[in-house]
Amino acid sequence: MEYVLKTYGLSKRFGSKLALDNVSINIKKGEIYGLIGKNGAGKTTLMRLALGLANPSGGSIELFDGQPLDDARHRIGALLESPCIYKNCTALENLRHFAILTGTPKEKLPELLRLVGLQNTGRKKAGKFSMGMKQRLGIAIALLGDPDFLILDEPINGLDPEGIRDVRDVILRLNRECGITFLISSHLLDELAKVVSTYGIISHGVLVEEISAAELAAHTSQRLIIRTSDDKKAAELIKSRYPDIGDITVDGSGVCLGSRIGNSAVINRMLNESGIFVGELIPSSRGLEDYFIERMGN
Repeated sequence: MEYVLKTYGLSKRFGSKLALDNVSINIKKGEIYGLIGKNGAGKTTLMRLALGLANPSGGSIELFDGQPLDDARHRIGALLESPCIYKNCTALENLRHFAILTGTPKEKLPELLRLVGLQNTGRKKAGKFSMGMKQRLGIAIALLGDPDFLILDEPINGLDPEGIRDVRDVILRLNRECGITFLISSHLLDELAKVVSTYGIISHGVLVEEISAAELAAHTSQRLIIRTSDDKKAAELIKSRYPDIGDITVDGSGVCLGSRIGNSAVINRMLNESGIFVGELIPSSRGLEDYFIERMGN
C-alpha cells in the first residue's frame, strides 16, 4: 500500500498551548481523506505542518512513501482559507499570472479550467464570480504544477447549495480522472460524507480515530436493541442460531444487533421459545453527527 502522507507522533506547540498532540495519520494514495474536528481542534495546524508552512515541535512527517520532504512538497497543492485571486482578471488571466511561479505551460491552462468547470466564464472578471466559482478558481490555481496531492481547508464553508455541489463535483472529478489524493477538512458532515473514503477525527489536538467510510456506515446504520430477562444468554443464543449475524453487543441498554433488523419477529419468537422473556424490541439508528459528536467529546 502506497501512502501519500504519514505522520509519526506529530506535535506542535504555540507557547504554552499544545495545538497538536502526538498525531499519527495515514493517507493512502488515491483516497479522499476527511479531517473532522471542532474549531481549534488542530486541523489547520496539521495541514500547515504537512505543507511545510510551520515546523513541528515533535514527531516527523513522511511524504510519498519516504521521499525527502524538500523533493516531495512540490507535488502538493493547497487551498487554505480564502483563495488568493486577482479580482480584475478573468479566470484564464489569473491562471496565467500564477503559472509563471510554477512554470506551467500556458497550453495546459484551458484544461485546468475545464477540470474545475470554469471553461465558459469568458471575459467575466473573477471579482464578479460567486463564492463557489472563486473556490473552484482557487482549486485550479492549486493544480498548477500538476500536484499528486491536494490539501483543502474548509473548501465548502459559506457556500450555497449549488456552490457546494459544484465544488464536490470538482473534487470527485479530480480524484477519478486525475488520480489526485485529497486531504479535506469541513464542518458539513453530510456533504463530506458524499466524497470521503476515510475519516480522521481530531479533538483538542489529538487524533481520536481513523475510520473508513464503509466502517462508519456500519456504525451509523439502523440497529435493533432487544431488552430481555437475560441479555447475556439471549446474545449467545442469537449468535449460535445466526452465526453470520456480525456485530452484536451487550450493554446496559440490552442486546444490540447491527443486522437482522428485518428478522425481529423471528428472533423474538426464538427467544421466547427458549425461555427468555423479551420486554422490548427497539429499532434504533445513529446518525453521522451523533457519531462524530460522541467521538469528539466536549
